[in-house]
Amino acid sequence: MAVAERQEVRAEAKYVRASARKARLVLEHVRGRTVPEARTVLAFSDRAVATDIEKVLRSAVANAEANHGLIGDELVVVAAYADEGPTIKRWRPRARGRVNRIFKRTCHITIRLAEAPEEAKPRRRQAAAKAEQPKGGEGGSTRKRRSRGEKKEVAA
Repeated sequence: MAVAERQEVRAEAKYVRASARKARLVLEHVRGRTVPEARTVLAFSDRAVATDIEKVLRSAVANAEANHGLIGDELVVVAAYADEGPTIKRWRPRARGRVNRIFKRTCHITIRLAEAPEEAKPRRRQAAAKAEQPKGGEGGSTRKRRSRGEKKEVAA
């Protein structure tokens, strides 16, 4: 059985003027979603870095359509990550001749897209695991807590 390799496309934005930590918060919501879902999530995000991430996503879709002949809406975000870029150092004068450091952080945002797999798997692992687990106390120790009055009745 020969497994057909999925074609991956990537886009990268370097020296984005946002910290990698803030970009990662938004990228967590995009990772694993289809392109239309990711665009919707980014459109309604309150974070300023979401606009930069949306630009990278549009660039990756354009790369897929122009260079590889793929359909943009059928792609899935396989990987989305933000690496730290160089930090710009500035100084702010303070009282009595002192100075405070200001670090203006940058990041490199990378998004990788691939074709969606043929069979759709459940998005959340926990929901799938709960569906498979039998209900009714089998396989687990679920004890019912008793109130003080019930404990006294049982003891008597």
